[in-house]
Amino acid sequence: MEAKKIKQIIKDKYGKIANSNAGCGCQCRCNDSEDISKEIGYSQEEINNVPEANLGLGCGNPIAHSRIKEGDVVLDLGSGAGFDSFLAAKKVGPAGKVIGVDMTQEMLNKAKANAKKYNYDNVEFRLGDIEDLSVEDNMIDVIITNCVINLAPDKLKVFKEAYRVLKKGGRMYISDIVLLKQLTQEQRDNEELVTGCIGGAMLKDEYIETIKKSGFEVNVLNEDKDISKKQYQGLPLVSLSIEAIK
Repeated sequence: MEAKKIKQIIKDKYGKIANSNAGCGCQCRCNDSEDISKEIGYSQEEINNVPEANLGLGCGNPIAHSRIKEGDVVLDLGSGAGFDSFLAAKKVGPAGKVIGVDMTQEMLNKAKANAKKYNYDNVEFRLGDIEDLSVEDNMIDVIITNCVINLAPDKLKVFKEAYRVLKKGGRMYISDIVLLKQLTQEQRDNEELVTGCIGGAMLKDEYIETIKKSGFEVNVLNEDKDISKKQYQGLPLVSLSIEAIK
């Protein structure tokens, strides 16, 4: 499937999710958003922070590993309704800033409405493609991204862009779905699997090598093997948590 078509399918799907306030984008089983968030490592306090922003679309908790500090500039790749962006905003404080980037206008609208409702003045949401960021070179301290890069047709471009915008010594915290076994072409072309964070996923070793090829030093922090049977009908995949350092 060509990249342009993949992106349009994803925009359409996640636009509908934003408008319906329902999850199930990156899940094969439509659980309650709060239950999903607890399963993948969020505390009740984090879930309650901006409940309208939690659509149950993640596969891990990159905030938990991120070591974000006050005054940091944080970039959230595929920020959705803003769930992780708002958690990061609490950590950076008024002296810091969070930039959320998402390619789905409906998600952006929802994130901006949430920011206004909960008075998050230190968060900015931008419409954009994570393969081609409208962010200056060497300006970001920390990047977070949660179950999004698997959706991008050109993952090497994503990691190269992340490397470009990070300051020297900057860190990227990734939660993402990776495969343990190659999919069939039929599975790759299945629109439900593509929007469900499976069809476009890479093999685990290939994913890690792609990050390294972009210039990063890579540390694997956690590997959630249980997520497959809980949320992905036993498909051969895991949720990987990674720290990538520039």
